[in-house]
Amino acid sequence: MNRQKSILSFFQKTSPENRTSGAKRDSVPSVQQANRNDRTVKPVFNPPPSADDVRGTDTPPEKVPRQVLPANFAPNANNFGSSLFESIMHKFIKVDDGEKVNQRSQSSNHDSFPKSSSSSTIFNNTNRKGQKKEAAAAAFEPVVKAKDNAVNFKEKVNHENMFLVENDGDLTGPETPGMQPLVSHVKRSREDGSNLSSLRDSGKRVRFLKDSMALDMTKKELEVASKFEWLDPSRVRDANGRRPSDPLYDKTTLYIPPEILRKMTASQKQYWSVKCKYMDVVLFFKVGKFYELYEMDAEIGHKELDWKITLSGVGKCRQVGISEGGIDDAVQNLVARGYKVGRVEQLETSEEAKARGANSVILRKLVQVVTPSTNVDGNIGPEANHLLAIKEESNGSDNGSVTYGFAFVDCARLRFWVGSIDDDASCSALGALLMQVSPKEIIYESRGVSKEAQKAFRKFSLNGSTTLKLTSMQSITDLVSSEISDLIRSKGYFKGSSNSLDQVLTKVIHREITLSALGGLIGHLDRLMLNEILQNGDIYPYQVYKGCLKMDGPTYVNLEIFGNSDDGGKSGTLYKYLDNCVTSSGKRLLRNWICCPLKDAEGINNRLDVVDNLITCPEIVSHIAQHLRKLPDLELLLGRTKSSLQVSSPILLPLLAKKILKQRVKVFGSLVKGLRTALGLLLLLQKEQLLISSLTKVFKLPILTGSDGLDQFLTQFVAAVDSDFPNYQNHDVTDSDAETLTILAELFLEKAAQWFEVVHAINCIDVLRSFAVTSSFSCGTMSRPIIVPTSKCTSKDSGMPVLKMKGLWHPFALGESGRVPVPNDMILGENEDGHHPRTLLLTGPNMGGKSTLLRATCVAVIMAQLGCYVPCENCVLSVVDIIFTRLGATDRIMAGESTFFIECTETASVLQHATQDSLVILDELGRGTSTFDGYAIAYAVFRHLIEKVNCRLLFATHYHPLTKEFACHPRVTMQHMACAFNSKSDTFSKSDQELVFLYRLASGACPESYGLQVALMAGIPEKTVNIASKASQQMKKSIGKSFRSSEQRSEFSTLHEEWLKTLMSISRIEDCESFDDDVLDTLVCLRYELKTSFKSGN
Repeated sequence: MNRQKSILSFFQKTSPENRTSGAKRDSVPSVQQANRNDRTVKPVFNPPPSADDVRGTDTPPEKVPRQVLPANFAPNANNFGSSLFESIMHKFIKVDDGEKVNQRSQSSNHDSFPKSSSSSTIFNNTNRKGQKKEAAAAAFEPVVKAKDNAVNFKEKVNHENMFLVENDGDLTGPETPGMQPLVSHVKRSREDGSNLSSLRDSGKRVRFLKDSMALDMTKKELEVASKFEWLDPSRVRDANGRRPSDPLYDKTTLYIPPEILRKMTASQKQYWSVKCKYMDVVLFFKVGKFYELYEMDAEIGHKELDWKITLSGVGKCRQVGISEGGIDDAVQNLVARGYKVGRVEQLETSEEAKARGANSVILRKLVQVVTPSTNVDGNIGPEANHLLAIKEESNGSDNGSVTYGFAFVDCARLRFWVGSIDDDASCSALGALLMQVSPKEIIYESRGVSKEAQKAFRKFSLNGSTTLKLTSMQSITDLVSSEISDLIRSKGYFKGSSNSLDQVLTKVIHREITLSALGGLIGHLDRLMLNEILQNGDIYPYQVYKGCLKMDGPTYVNLEIFGNSDDGGKSGTLYKYLDNCVTSSGKRLLRNWICCPLKDAEGINNRLDVVDNLITCPEIVSHIAQHLRKLPDLELLLGRTKSSLQVSSPILLPLLAKKILKQRVKVFGSLVKGLRTALGLLLLLQKEQLLISSLTKVFKLPILTGSDGLDQFLTQFVAAVDSDFPNYQNHDVTDSDAETLTILAELFLEKAAQWFEVVHAINCIDVLRSFAVTSSFSCGTMSRPIIVPTSKCTSKDSGMPVLKMKGLWHPFALGESGRVPVPNDMILGENEDGHHPRTLLLTGPNMGGKSTLLRATCVAVIMAQLGCYVPCENCVLSVVDIIFTRLGATDRIMAGESTFFIECTETASVLQHATQDSLVILDELGRGTSTFDGYAIAYAVFRHLIEKVNCRLLFATHYHPLTKEFACHPRVTMQHMACAFNSKSDTFSKSDQELVFLYRLASGACPESYGLQVALMAGIPEKTVNIASKASQQMKKSIGKSFRSSEQRSEFSTLHEEWLKTLMSISRIEDCESFDDDVLDTLVCLRYELKTSFKSGN
């Protein structure tokens, strides 16, 4: 017996190469494909012999020569089922080399293959007579009517997914290698390679073995393909009968021919009746004490989890599996890789099924679907899991303006947000929404969202451990807004919310489109069996620019707020620099604050007061950190405890009730103990009068002490946990524990609003402590900014925008090296010394530090309005309402967007939305096109911003004629990044001069950009650079006259020409009432210019 097993395992062992190739094979190869590739097919999946195949007693080793059978030998045709001799028969057959090809050809074209017994399989072989295309097309009737909207889907799913079917019996699948302790793929490959190395010398035997296995495996693959022809890519259809080439094809559903369903066994029907509605979900099917994946899902298990596929078990199909003890880890591993994972559970034991009848099959039901965007278990970490549904609606105007309605949810925290935004073709507002929400998955209408919006989905998605999942639908919802509202009320959704849906929608501008997005989100969650989240969730309005400093999508990217420009990671970002938080919920709040810096001077100063107090009391900062390190993720624990009050489908399953109850005991105990630590910290801080008085201006604290205080209330629950669940981390649950836990949770959540206030207070303390640590331990000088309220008057002499920073340096430009960039002074706008231009025209060599200085200015403004110290010696800042940036040269080839196109798109948003209180950063505008076109665009944009908008503007350029055009403009100041030349030798010849960057801001314009010197530094051959130098000199000589006329513009710019023309036109006007605002503004500017000139003595 053992020898027979050894022989079988020896000849059925697969090579590492075959194992790899099997993972890449199509889900179900067609019969035609198998025939066409017959000569090259290699064995991939070899089923272990069935119990009926391996029989008899152990035999002694063979002592006589093996009998060789003729090549045309065939077993007895009357024998139904395989025998041991058939499985090793190829060892006794002598095949001539000339006959191999004929044998393969004949077997490829053979019409019949061995069929599995229907009594021993779940997936039966189908009748080939009814599989002709003409008959299938004539008899086509969809089994499942697909609906684009899944709002009312769950009732149907719950009804259809629970089965009571009479059958011969329910069979448990065999134990697969995936159920054994996992061994790494590399180790298995190494072991297999060592086992096969002894055969390399016997080349003929190896070749003969491979040919026999290939022939045998081809037959098995063709047999499987004949069973699942409706899964073949050339025949697959959705539930409505559409092919994948149809624009309305629904990839989440599958059409199964009725004649196939009729011939399936009861267990088959259970599986495929669920799978045909959830083709986008990896579906685990519970069989006894194992969870199994079949067919295309088995390929995923093989590829992602390194489980070995077997061609056996459920209907002789491809299968992998895991024991029930490892299912939770398997689900989380697949979810972490971006898959949606469902579980079809057994509702009863086999004994209970037999009690209903001898032929009754075990009841099963789909009870759970977990996705990356709705996961509430496992190690979620500080990142919020957001699922976003969005709907687009064109306004019908020529400028490409659109409206987006959106709704998103954080399932772990039971929070929903809804809102709408108006946007243009640049999708800048949509980009801001995506950067703020950072969704793991986006639901949208495939034909209702523009290509520009779909490009924005990818452009503004943050790179993380999992990529963004885009889920397209034919229609996000089939319901109108009134029907969605009625559905929410009838189902009891958001019944536990502090805000009603009507109250939330009153704060939304576009109600109809917002409700459509919410309806799509509800339908999606309903399909995933997440009704308890809908019923217990809180709903809030969401405004992308909610009274805060506005930053559009490109600004988040250009300033590297959350992702760096290198690999999209967090290293070298503002978030990483400010993140010294201890708790996960504190990190989430920090991210929210960075997305929405304050615009209220009082609120900013309140936060700065707390940071001041913490910096002066380092021992308090240390005590706070000690308490925070003991805290679990209270936000998530509160959400899970709240959702547990709604009895969900898994708790109804007797086989899962104990496991789920044990988890809920652990969650509730951890929450109570964690809040005890949190209240202890707040009570400790209340003893510090100065600190607590400043803290209460930042957040609201509930009553902590006294008879009505939370401290006394919480003490009772701590005692209850210690009494009823002393070992709550690993409690052995009993039948009475469920009722006890429910009563405790209901009483505890009577003060849910106060508990959320406590958690928010702890999060704020964590973030403000992080600011204090950053301010105290930075490698450069940090100072508290002086915040000036936004100007409300139009006087030219006071209250105007100002930005003054002395010793400004970029806080994370040099990464974690510990070095500090060269500090510089930045002055824009009014100050105590009198008038100063609000525009800086910045020039300098390439790599001279211009972009770093621009970014440092913006980062300092953001930090100041967050309530943190800024990286400079002192700072005076009037509140900025919007930051616009156009930095760097980037293109998106796959999106069809060139560098110049992106420049113009981002610049258009600046020109349309910038105000007097904005901060605008433009770096090398116009360099993506020809010199003349680029200069013309840079000139026009620059002039518009300084004369029409008059905001705080930093404009870096290599177009030196601009410095001549605006040299004497009263609203422009000229500065450049300094550089010097260092001689390589004592000859002091020009060719030996090396360009040295000083990274220091100096007055005046830079004489040139030193592009040739930078080219040498970059490695361009010196001979090539010399040729370029001669060409440059020749060009200057040929257009020298134009250069000389350009030099004269420093004394009489285009602005002076416009003033002169305006004065001439005014002199011809007889009626003074016909003056427009532009004429009056020009007269004021001319007066101011003349006044300034006289003061300077010119």
